[in-house]
Amino acid sequence: MSKLTQLLEEKDFLLADGATGTNLFDMGLEAGMAPDVWNITLPANITALHQSFIDAGSDILVTNSFGASARRLHLHNLHHKVHEINARAAEIAAEAAANAGRPIVIAGSVGPTGDLFAPLGELTYVQAVEVFIEQIKGLKAGGADVAWIETMSAPEEIDASIEAAIEVGLPFTVTASFDTAGKTMMGLAPADFGTTMGKKSPRPEAIGSNCGVGAADLLFALLSLTGTAGDIPVIAKANAGIPQIKGDQVQYSGSPNLMEDYARLAIDVGARIIGGCCGNSPEHVARMRKGLDTHTKGPKPSREELEERLGALVAPPSTKVAGEGRRPRRRTAK
Repeated sequence: MSKLTQLLEEKDFLLADGATGTNLFDMGLEAGMAPDVWNITLPANITALHQSFIDAGSDILVTNSFGASARRLHLHNLHHKVHEINARAAEIAAEAAANAGRPIVIAGSVGPTGDLFAPLGELTYVQAVEVFIEQIKGLKAGGADVAWIETMSAPEEIDASIEAAIEVGLPFTVTASFDTAGKTMMGLAPADFGTTMGKKSPRPEAIGSNCGVGAADLLFALLSLTGTAGDIPVIAKANAGIPQIKGDQVQYSGSPNLMEDYARLAIDVGARIIGGCCGNSPEHVARMRKGLDTHTKGPKPSREELEERLGALVAPPSTKVAGEGRRPRRRTAK
């Protein structure tokens, strides 16, 4: 039994962490830099970020390796350091977790390659599997408990990353980003994603959604996904609202108060792993912890309730999504 599955058997829900990239920008990361290289050049900053999420109450730490595949590191002439960067990413997180005084899952972040698959692009399926194997081997060597495959859009890339995790021998989770009219950019619908993942052998440890265009959109997508995921635990890791350009900075509209309410709603929707993606600071995560610890699961919310409490959907589907809850609106004390 994996560490993640063991914790899920012991607890009703787990709190993941918040953003990596947007928090590193606050630490001095500059636009165009590879965040992953800080694992070897500024590891103290990565340790500090992980520690801040531990202090906020996170049960899962996602490693600073989202873009640490050879395809993406090649853009920074760092493709020869894939194993080193990924191994250090997992090691830094594991070292921080070792002093937490409670079990913490080290989730080895595996993001998309950034390339289109043939025939739309040059990347072949076989090449993608090889790229992911190299990255996941590094994460496993550094102590990752699970391959945290995230922000996926293309079914072929999901399959390639899963095949790589199985080849390396690391349990895996998968999250997609449903940011285009209720589907991923490559047209994958939440319900279809849940159905497909349920047929995998071995199955993912958990599935769900991350990033996207706002907390309301993500939870609305999960209304469909939870209807087809069966008994696979569901992940919700939403952005802190909507990104807004202010001068030379990108700021997110979602306050800690909003993300606290999002965490409550995520439980009602059916998620068992809740956290934040872009824009979520340690303060946001601490408020999610409060929301989860003070909430009793209720009925699934409707689209209307999600929009009333989290804001209007930014990229709503063109047709009604199967599984959408229907019931009178209600408010939860904040």
